[in-house]
Amino acid sequence: MRVVDLDRDMSDVIPTGTTRDSAFLFERMTTATLAAARPAPGRRVLDVASGFGQDAFALRRSGAEVVGAEPSLRMTGWARLQSAEQKDAAPHWVRAWSDALPFADASFDAVVCKGALDHFDRPELAIAEMARVTRADGHVVLAVANFGSLACRLARFADDVRERALGRPPRRGRRHYDVPADHFTRFELGLLREQAERQLHVTRLTGISLAWGLPAWTRSVGRLPEGVAQAVLEGLDAIARRMPSLADVILLVGRPRRPALPPLAEPVTSLAPLAARPADTGLAVQPVGAPSGAGG
Repeated sequence: MRVVDLDRDMSDVIPTGTTRDSAFLFERMTTATLAAARPAPGRRVLDVASGFGQDAFALRRSGAEVVGAEPSLRMTGWARLQSAEQKDAAPHWVRAWSDALPFADASFDAVVCKGALDHFDRPELAIAEMARVTRADGHVVLAVANFGSLACRLARFADDVRERALGRPPRRGRRHYDVPADHFTRFELGLLREQAERQLHVTRLTGISLAWGLPAWTRSVGRLPEGVAQAVLEGLDAIARRMPSLADVILLVGRPRRPALPPLAEPVTSLAPLAARPADTGLAVQPVGAPSGAGG
């Protein structure tokens, strides 16, 4: 039985600025992901699992026409409230599942999904849908937490030594290399590439940040002078860009594969009322009979 939370908010999400390494990671992740979408006047961009809409607003400020697709009623409602306060044109908001996007084929110049793919219960179907609604010369941009990162490997090794060699009890609480309860997939470079390449011609594969989440490193970088800490974080990020298998976040960019290979997963029936209305976006909307995957 599938369990989805249509009232999900951000209460279970890691704070983005509590430590220097966290602030650096999330800022770099956002900057790199949105830049890869190449937002500009005249371009149409879809933000999948748009949440409260921070990234959609940022893309809109670049002049692009932006649509945010998000199944959570609470998140979409908040985004619309924020839009009402905007003096300039705001993004369009649609409640929609990630693996049954209610848009016609080739509707967007770019589709972005930042930090949400591992929340989807059928991520490959979601990638297939993102590829479908992207124009042939457009790009799908995926940014995903890497559970095979150097930090995860080192933390797991340290805990193994502590428990097996030293005989100490396991630490309480979730370790950062453990998949959170609201995630369905433990992505690492190989799995992400395998799923993406069935739907996309991968044009760029890079990493973001290195060593995030290691307690000793977090404490150490927090004690460094600000300028020194920034230089060290940028140096590690440069290594991550060249070694995405060890990076904290993997950034993948690809063009839609035409025709796409069939997804490995099979769709299942779910909730249909989330289909967008044409008035929501001004885009060509195709009927959605059976959306199936959680979207954020």
